[in-house]
Amino acid sequence: MSENPFALWVYLSQSPLLWLTMTLVVYAGADAVSLATERHPLANPVLHSIWIVGLFLMLTDTSYPTYFAGAQFVHFLLGPATVALAVPLYENRKVVLAAILPMLVALVVGSIVAIVSVVVLAEVAGLPRTVVLSLAPKSVTAGVAMGIAESLGADPSLTAVSVILTGIMGAIIVTPLMNRAGITDFRARGSRPGLLHMASAPPAPFRSMRWPAYFPASP
Repeated sequence: MSENPFALWVYLSQSPLLWLTMTLVVYAGADAVSLATERHPLANPVLHSIWIVGLFLMLTDTSYPTYFAGAQFVHFLLGPATVALAVPLYENRKVVLAAILPMLVALVVGSIVAIVSVVVLAEVAGLPRTVVLSLAPKSVTAGVAMGIAESLGADPSLTAVSVILTGIMGAIIVTPLMNRAGITDFRARGSRPGLLHMASAPPAPFRSMRWPAYFPASP
């Protein structure tokens, strides 16, 4: 060990537990910063966790497969976490039923606009067909979007990236935009993440009030 000061690192870097721990610690730190800034949109914990982990992997010359060997445990929980969102939805079913008509209208219109707009822009930009199909489900939650992309013959990895980027941009832009527009109804504020940017939006409504106003737009 004394002959090679990096021997310990070489040993630890091969352990999946290291990368799982690093992922959780980085996100916890980023979330603490976000909390300290009173959830400022630019302090989005997902955004900063991504570049911090990416920078660390680049500096340590760690391959993504090596990192994912540990991070896959968090990835596995993505599905159950998405399904678990049905619990607060059920607990607030009276609120949902009271606004079911406008919610359904918003769901249909928002879903159509989200899909058509990105497909049209991608086609105008002359992007390859595979890329266009990969971008189409960008507003669906990551686990579902990747499944849709695979069924379309698109690239699930590219879809996952587009979902994350859509979520981060939405979390940064949409809330301040609604504040400026004077939208205070939390049924509207809570349902817009499901229509526009599932990836990193769900935490916001849960933090903003004691009963969640988040109504997911995807299964």
